Amino acid sequence: MPGTEDRIELLLIDDDPTDVLMVEKMLADSGLDAGITVAHDLDAARRMLTRRTQCIIVDLSTPGIDRLEGLRRVLALSGPAAVVVLTGLEDGRLGVQAVAAGAEDYLVKQEVDGPLLARAIRYAIERKRSEETERRLVEARILGRENARLERGLLPVPLIEDPTLRHHTRYRPGRRRALLGGDFYDTVQTEGGAVHLMIGDVCGHGPDEAALGVQLRMAWRTLVLAGHTGEQLLGTLDTVLGHERRSEEIFTTLCMVTIAPSRRTARMHLAGHPAPLLFRGAPGAGGEVAALPDYAHGPALGLVPGAEWPTTEIDLGESWGLMLYTDGLIEGRVGEGSDRLGTDGLVGLARTARARGAAGRSLIDALVTEVERLNGDALTDDLAVLLLSRQAGPDGPGR
Repeated sequence: MPGTEDRIELLLIDDDPTDVLMVEKMLADSGLDAGITVAHDLDAARRMLTRRTQCIIVDLSTPGIDRLEGLRRVLALSGPAAVVVLTGLEDGRLGVQAVAAGAEDYLVKQEVDGPLLARAIRYAIERKRSEETERRLVEARILGRENARLERGLLPVPLIEDPTLRHHTRYRPGRRRALLGGDFYDTVQTEGGAVHLMIGDVCGHGPDEAALGVQLRMAWRTLVLAGHTGEQLLGTLDTVLGHERRSEEIFTTLCMVTIAPSRRTARMHLAGHPAPLLFRGAPGAGGEVAALPDYAHGPALGLVPGAEWPTTEIDLGESWGLMLYTDGLIEGRVGEGSDRLGTDGLVGLARTARARGAAGRSLIDALVTEVERLNGDALTDDLAVLLLSRQAGPDGPGR
């Protein structure tokens, strides 16, 4: 049927045949393409109301409808349908009260004609749609704020008591409008003075991967605080991943470093993850930047049953900085070609930034900015960077 797409479905609540005929005639004369269902009371209206109903016209003088109380019952069952009230000439004040109670509009029966009725119905429907849209936007904002608070609460707070250490991080998920991605990190100082830091990357970018990253981080912190370290800890995390992942194809890369209480040496374990950068000396021309050796590494978690993860001993020196990062920082393209930045490229950028005196958060920000410039656009992968530095003197790298 032509024009059915614009057809308006109405429900008229009125038990007076004369009034029903009047409404039908006015709508017919107005040219409004409307289908009218008539209910003689509220019980019938409840049965006849459908998802297709766009507007309810209710005569508040209908027997069984106790004026405003009856209107409230109509509003309670109306759902997404607009409500237009009909009143008598002497009930104009009642119409105003009806709109205040939630109706979209009111009309005085003795003063209404076809065009006015049709216009009131159209406006009421649009007003209801606008109200519904605004309500959904408000609900979305509230839900977004609640999700943001939840996700912020899931990000780690470092547990460090050593005043000579400086801790800086940068975290950005690849998903739009998200605060958590599949990357995760943590830093914990345990009894005896050792400091443990970790960064990991769950393959994938969705909410399931973000949730798995949080689970693995919390499991890692719990195990560290319980006294577990090294290969034994990684084996337990591998088991946790096997139980918690949604499919056997999900794996996680991870870098874990334990810094000795002396702060001069450390032990590193790599599970398929890029090796950290080590900064020695103070920022400026005399500082050293190098990637830690990655020859002693094991597979990513979740890939090889019974895997082994060998230990790499690290000589840190007196003043140093360790920067752990996920591959989102090094997989950007270099210029218009297909070459990736890689660890070597990141070392070159870090040397340039350090030579200019960058340290701490400014160093991380400088690296991310330059990586994005070389990539020609913002990075689309999850990105996490953790920089732990030791300030051995006033000019040390932990500034």
